[in-house]
Amino acid sequence: MTPQVPSGPRHSFRFGLPPSLGSETARERAERLASFLQRALGKLVEVSVATSYETLAKDLLSGRADAAWAPPFVCARMEAMGVRVLARGVRRGMSSYRSALVGRAGSGLTLEKLKGSTAAWVDRDSVAGYLLPSAYLKTQGLEPSRVFVAQQFTGSYQGALEAVLEGRAQVTSVFCPPASTGLTFTTGVEDVLGRGMGAKFELLAYTDEAPNDGVPVAMGLPAPLVTALEAALLGLTATPDGQALLRDIFNAERFEVAPRMGYRALYRVALASL
Repeated sequence: MTPQVPSGPRHSFRFGLPPSLGSETARERAERLASFLQRALGKLVEVSVATSYETLAKDLLSGRADAAWAPPFVCARMEAMGVRVLARGVRRGMSSYRSALVGRAGSGLTLEKLKGSTAAWVDRDSVAGYLLPSAYLKTQGLEPSRVFVAQQFTGSYQGALEAVLEGRAQVTSVFCPPASTGLTFTTGVEDVLGRGMGAKFELLAYTDEAPNDGVPVAMGLPAPLVTALEAALLGLTATPDGQALLRDIFNAERFEVAPRMGYRALYRVALASL
């Protein structure tokens, strides 16, 4: 799909959110984000929650969205097509993260015992929720399509983790901090399901690291709007409301300017996951 450059004046600014942390939660917080961006941009703002990562990417490429909070693989795809990623999230001082393959605590599941099991993933374009673990399994000689008797895509980390807890799947994956932080997969689980829930899962393996989520902007977006959006994102830490948005919507402590072509490392992951 070729990126479309919208023509004519824009009457509103459209910002897209992914469904990865649960669409109901995202919709509840979308109004807060819209209110913040309206004040920062001086424009009517519409915030919508995409039904899938694929939809989020298509909305950006078609011009139906002016900017979005997008997972790394979507950012990588956008960059490869000439779309700029304006900023990326920073978590615990780091601009990268990894994925953890997990099963239900006490299940005794290991990589060697995966054959014949079932998996629950987030989305085919989710880096930590599918692409990284899928690529990792292939490097271990475990082709997911042959190892798992069934694979489902739940649309969110919450849905995937709950599928394992409820016995509808035996393995899933979740984002977690890089090894250098000293934190484990339980941090990612508890970011999604709440404090103490990490103990209900056990680790199978960690993957390589990937760049954090970012904010790509549509081609043709007027330069003053791009500048204003960048300033708004980088300035979120300056107020309690902004800090709450960082925590509740972006699961980040701050934004930083994204380096040009900073997501190239994910092209290998994308190819390995085909």
